[in-house]
Amino acid sequence: MKELLERIAKAMVDSPDDVKVNEIEGEHTVVLELSVAKSDVGKIVGREGSHARAIRTILLAASGKKGKKYTLEIIG
Repeated sequence: MKELLERIAKAMVDSPDDVKVNEIEGEHTVVLELSVAKSDVGKIVGREGSHARAIRTILLAASGKKGKKYTLEIIG
């Protein structure tokens, strides 16, 4: 999942070298912290959060096989 999020984010931003994903695993939930350059935060979030919502939907669909809930936090 970490690699999937990293690939998606790198394709969306102007500074792909600044994309970092930190994975914090709990018993039932995994938090994915996505860190991007400050100038790229808007590209990840999208107008009215549309891009962030789409990324969360992809994570939700992909997490069905893993048996854990994945949440996304965007850090600028």
